[in-house]
Amino acid sequence: MFRLKLPTDPRWANIAEGNLEEILTDHAWCEQKAASNAIMLITMLPEFTEITTELIKIAKEELDHFEQVHEIIKARGWVLGRERKDSYVNDLFKFMKPGNRKHIIVERMLFAAMIEARSCERFKVLSDNIKDQDLATFYRELMISEANHYTAFLQFAHDLAEKGYDVKKRWEEWLEHEAKVIASYGNSEAIHG
Repeated sequence: MFRLKLPTDPRWANIAEGNLEEILTDHAWCEQKAASNAIMLITMLPEFTEITTELIKIAKEELDHFEQVHEIIKARGWVLGRERKDSYVNDLFKFMKPGNRKHIIVERMLFAAMIEARSCERFKVLSDNIKDQDLATFYRELMISEANHYTAFLQFAHDLAEKGYDVKKRWEEWLEHEAKVIASYGNSEAIHG
């Protein structure tokens, strides 16, 4: 579905289900960071009206997802824990290439698309493998929404790329790099862990 080079081992869902409070807290903060990222991207390209409009929608949706996860946490009698460090995202961030303003924005779009693709894939693994049917349904529905974000960020990269910048080639490089990064994860109760 997302052309990821290294799919998540379905046994990761068992690790996640072993500590639902932790996975939900980590997930909530992932959604908050996604909303913040969309807002940050708006500050980088306000002159692109159509993309800015779509990024506003994405930021709102991500904040809505944050609220939904927070409501699940509260309904289960838990409390949203402190923000979690996301080493996976930090490792991906280092892969961005420097360049002029437009080049950096395209790299940020590919970075965002990569995170959304892996998150969607993890939501699918959860929805297909956890026993908690309420959460399985929640993650299935969320996966569909987040997949739209993944494709939007890829389209933004194509729309913003300067002549001569091969977005498809660079996306393949991102996919190859991400497979190397994710290979060292998949053993903790975190969306990207």
